[in-house]
Amino acid sequence: MKKTFDMTDLECAHCAAKMENAIRALDGVTGASINFFAQKLTLEAEDARFDDIVAQAQKICRKVEPDCRIVVR
Repeated sequence: MKKTFDMTDLECAHCAAKMENAIRALDGVTGASINFFAQKLTLEAEDARFDDIVAQAQKICRKVEPDCRIVVR
């Protein structure tokens, strides 16, 4: 499954790169890209584990930038 999510309070391009690399390293992720200027995360991962992977990505973002959030609708 591949989805694009809005992100809020992403304030640093370097931090966005750190998040992107950490999310790519998650088990089950086949692709991840963060566009700092558009404040978007594009995530491609296993369908069966997608929600769990999004939750893990959310934790990674908060660890790098405590105010940053992935907007899940």
